[in-house]
Amino acid sequence: MGRHFGRRRFLTAAAVAVAGAAVSFLPNPFAAGGEKRNMDKKRDENVFFWKGVALGSGAELRLFGVDDRQAADWVNKVLAEVARLEKMFSLYREDSLISRLNRDGYLTSPPADSLELLSLCRDIHALTEGAFDSTVQALWKLYADYFAARPDAETPPENSVKETLKRVGFGKVSFDDREIRFAEKGMGLSLNGIAQGYVTDKVVALLKANGVPAALVDMGEIRGFDTNGRRMWNVGIRNPDDEEGVLANITVKDKAFATSGGYGTVMDKAGRLTHLFDPRTGVSTPRYKSMSVMADDAAVADALSTAFSVMDLPLIRSVAESRRLKVRLAMPDNIVD
Repeated sequence: MGRHFGRRRFLTAAAVAVAGAAVSFLPNPFAAGGEKRNMDKKRDENVFFWKGVALGSGAELRLFGVDDRQAADWVNKVLAEVARLEKMFSLYREDSLISRLNRDGYLTSPPADSLELLSLCRDIHALTEGAFDSTVQALWKLYADYFAARPDAETPPENSVKETLKRVGFGKVSFDDREIRFAEKGMGLSLNGIAQGYVTDKVVALLKANGVPAALVDMGEIRGFDTNGRRMWNVGIRNPDDEEGVLANITVKDKAFATSGGYGTVMDKAGRLTHLFDPRTGVSTPRYKSMSVMADDAAVADALSTAFSVMDLPLIRSVAESRRLKVRLAMPDNIVD
């Protein structure tokens, strides 16, 4: 298999105070259980760092202007919320709700969070004319199984892709408060293109509800907030070919930012085919080196960075203008638009 470069590592971040002093967070090491440091002596502000795992990948949390006891309490609440959501949406857990749904083809009495997320999936599917489709799991399985047995092959046979596409299409998923059900046997959901953003949004809502004054949350996608409106978040889009290189820097204030890259996971030994499938065609060939979206919510930024990765530029521009989004894309030659 080719190189793996997790999409979460496409972003670096720093906080900029109103006075203009910068506090750099990456690549500083964080203690696994959390670490509080006085990072800005001029303002004498305490910053609490936590680093761990959410939905199978690295997660980070930075709380500003907090004391030890407050931070410990808030982090415990965040961990409980992440654990609750992982039980629904994680494909890494055989006992999760999504794993049960994929195994059985239906799920009775689905929780409100799952219905909320599926409703958002439906909206983004329509907005992107089918480019975002959470039923892409069947394609993932086809490619993964094919190249596991034939690592030097070029692409799966066209007839296999066409047959698999019969089990792809969000219109074949019905859901209400009674049940979620697939219309075709062998279908499967993957929320990996939106769940990290959704979890980030839920953590932000939890922190705000508990009176946290400011935080930078990364549960797979980044979202920062400051109730005093002082901070801006400088987000660097890393070069997939160089973990220390940055393609561009973006300033975010009370927004979410997500980046998808075809180089996050490659399917074949040659590294030509990626995990970013076009659910309309079954094609797995990267159009762009990376795709970044800034939006009010991390779930929307997450889903659209995924969808835009397989869309033509005119449709990307149309969607971005209609939703007042900021988009930055890197072409294969590293030119950032």
